[in-house]
Amino acid sequence: MRQLISRSRAAISQLIYKRILLALTILFCVGVGVAMANMSRLSSTLIESQALQNATLYAQAIKEARTLYSSDVVNPLNTAKAINFTHDYNPTKVTIPVPAAFLIEVGQNITNKNPEVSLRLYSDYPFPWRRGEGGARDDFERQAITYLTQNPTQKFFRREDYRGKPAFRYAEADILSSSCVNCHNTHPDSPKTDWKLGDVRGILEITQPLGTITQNTQSELKNLFLLLVGLSTLGVTGLTLSISRLRQNAKQLEQRVWERTAQLQETNVELVKEQEKSDRLLLNILPESIAAKLKDGQSSIADGFAEVTILFADIVGFTVLSSQISPEELLDFLNEIFSAFDCLTEKYGLEKIKTIGDAYMVVGGLPNPSTNHAESIAEMALDMQEELAKFNAKHHAGMNIRIGINTGPAIAGVIGTKKFIYDLWGDAVNTASRMESHGIAGAIQVTQSTYDILRNKYLFEYRGMIHIKGKGDMNTYLLAGRLVSAVSV
Repeated sequence: MRQLISRSRAAISQLIYKRILLALTILFCVGVGVAMANMSRLSSTLIESQALQNATLYAQAIKEARTLYSSDVVNPLNTAKAINFTHDYNPTKVTIPVPAAFLIEVGQNITNKNPEVSLRLYSDYPFPWRRGEGGARDDFERQAITYLTQNPTQKFFRREDYRGKPAFRYAEADILSSSCVNCHNTHPDSPKTDWKLGDVRGILEITQPLGTITQNTQSELKNLFLLLVGLSTLGVTGLTLSISRLRQNAKQLEQRVWERTAQLQETNVELVKEQEKSDRLLLNILPESIAAKLKDGQSSIADGFAEVTILFADIVGFTVLSSQISPEELLDFLNEIFSAFDCLTEKYGLEKIKTIGDAYMVVGGLPNPSTNHAESIAEMALDMQEELAKFNAKHHAGMNIRIGINTGPAIAGVIGTKKFIYDLWGDAVNTASRMESHGIAGAIQVTQSTYDILRNKYLFEYRGMIHIKGKGDMNTYLLAGRLVSAVSV
């Protein structure tokens, strides 16, 4: 049974261990999947953020360059009227471009040198000579003009393919300054002559490729992802090893528990055996009900009984026999006789009180009261004579027995703290003892009280009046036999 339970527990433990590993593997895979999804989203965010930052810086640099060109080049030369400035700039003529044309030229030069990059300045109101390329050319530019005209302080950008490659397109409003308003309103070819300070004159757009940014960002994120995977693998491996170690410790602990449990079970079995021995010994000394009270913790046990029947018996001739045989044989004879008497006590439901030498004391009606205690004692007394006769015939002995019986009230209880003794006290006990000691060998002498109970069921002989020490003269009777039709015990 123990091996079956052990195998069952081992199987359950193995199943739990496998399921834990499966759960860890699933969690690891889910974690990797979530990490990959987050990496993809993070990659897109980082690319867009980097591109936006770059475009903003480029736009700021270009605007600062135009401002510097306007303030430090155009204005001084224009004031000195040292050179001609034109919107329709042509590098073959001895002219220099106005700031807006300068910005357009810079953008064209950048695009010519790097076709993937675009720097454009466009508007809904291009000058006549720029109508072909100065207006919106696609949906992004048209949407940028519409949005930034309404929200001049905002930025307009998105990721889309540009010339067949992923790119980031960025646009911001080109707002008229005070020096530009008059120029645009007075120029004879201006498409609009009511410009005001702060109006959106056009849109500055910077388009940059995302290949390099994407490659760099994904490379860094890939390294980060591999690091996370490595750390996760190490973590799962360490956790697996820890679980395995804990499992081994659990097995060792379980084995120790089994061994300890087995030891405790063996100890409990021994304790039960010892307890059974103790109980049997206690029941050999005390009545069962009295022993139960002692085990329940009652230290003082004494009960009064209104009517019990007490029997004292003494083996006549035993003293002579003791001088003729060895002590071992004497003890064997006495044990054989009293063992037979014990069987009779059990047969009739009586309570053996004690033996003193070759004297035997038994009582009926306690510790559990009964109504036929006198009849039971009478039956036992007659059977005791028969048992002794069998003993004499077996061992060719000539021993006899003297029995005295009395009925009356008595007190029963336990005395002693180490060697318990269940004993009787009272005048009825003393009288029963006198019936035996003043009796006749081979006869059963009873008092008047016992005779009054049994006279209709047993045969008696009137012995007459005898003097009892401490009691005076008493009528006594000899129990001779049974009335067959009347006795039923």
